Amino acid sequence: MDAQDHQPRWRKPTVLLFVMAAAMPFSMGTWMALINNFSIEYAQFDGSDMGILQSVREVPGFLSFAVIFLLLIIKEQTLAVVALALLGLGTALTGLLPSFMGLCFTTVLMSVGFHYFETVNQSLQLQWLTKEEAPKIMGKLIAMGSACALTAYGIVYIGLEYFGLSMVWIYLVGGGITFLLAMVAWGFFPHFPEKVEQRKKLFLKQRYWLYYALVFMSGARRQIFVVFAGFLMVEKFGFSAAEITLMFLANMAINIVLAPLIGKLIAHWGERRALTFEYIGLIGVFSAYALVDSALWGATLYIIDHLFFAMAIAIKTYFQKIASPEDIAPTAGVSFTINHIAAVIIPASFGLLWLISPSIVFYAGATMAGISLILAQLVPDSPVDGAETRITQPASA
Repeated sequence: MDAQDHQPRWRKPTVLLFVMAAAMPFSMGTWMALINNFSIEYAQFDGSDMGILQSVREVPGFLSFAVIFLLLIIKEQTLAVVALALLGLGTALTGLLPSFMGLCFTTVLMSVGFHYFETVNQSLQLQWLTKEEAPKIMGKLIAMGSACALTAYGIVYIGLEYFGLSMVWIYLVGGGITFLLAMVAWGFFPHFPEKVEQRKKLFLKQRYWLYYALVFMSGARRQIFVVFAGFLMVEKFGFSAAEITLMFLANMAINIVLAPLIGKLIAHWGERRALTFEYIGLIGVFSAYALVDSALWGATLYIIDHLFFAMAIAIKTYFQKIASPEDIAPTAGVSFTINHIAAVIIPASFGLLWLISPSIVFYAGATMAGISLILAQLVPDSPVDGAETRITQPASA
């Protein structure tokens, strides 16, 4: 009998996934809600400075493959908790160092925690959840994260608008909550043994090429939203930190309801149809960003854009269906590196394009979504080992 079966119901792997899903957004939600205003108001950033900072933030993501080497000396579950603690610490320190170099330092610390946590967390989800339950549970995990992000944004908004707190204190609170929840994950849950021992070396497999391509384009496209959509709201439309937070609150509130439904939809539709829907929508959204002149329409596009993030579940479940069980952890590390190849380059280089014309940046995002749409058409109806793409015949054929 599995050792997990002797644990109380709340000390199960799935519960730990929910605790960690709750911990991460308090730091990332606080950091994302304030960083544009904090960098402009406290550190006098322009678009180029922000692009450089965001490129620096993505370097640890590019180095996510190093997770494989860390797993030689530390268990995945332990690494996830340690990374969460680093995320909380880096966020808490952000407000204390309001300079270009100071923000680069705290951003790297926070980013190491975030990216290494996300890498290992993805691996743990795919190992601990069955293929049948994965889309639905992942949707619920996103909803949990959204609920906690909603709480974080609420703390930011109330702190700024009603208590007049400085951003320094709000960063301390958001990072502190993540750190405390990481300690809960450390102290209250046992170590859960691996069902299948993971390979502890780096590799690329030809049969995973479509997954790698989808991940690469996802990383490139995501930067347009993460870096420049929020910056557009502040620079072009003059949104305050409180107004940005309200926009984030709307995003999270909608996600709480829709993310579980999206998970069910992916389970029902299949990965190809879900990804097709996402990419067609993103082509429209990015094209509209390039043309928008209304603050209200800009905020509406931002909210619609964020809703498509939950569709990324489909890329993960596609890989889960085609992967050998022992490949999940090492491929999670490699895929995060692939995801961040463009992410390291795009913020700084597109930051320079932004100084010429913000519209060019968003048209580039629409082009990236178009390439992703083409790739998505190669995902088979029933992905399995041996039928990874629509042009790959099953071994039994």
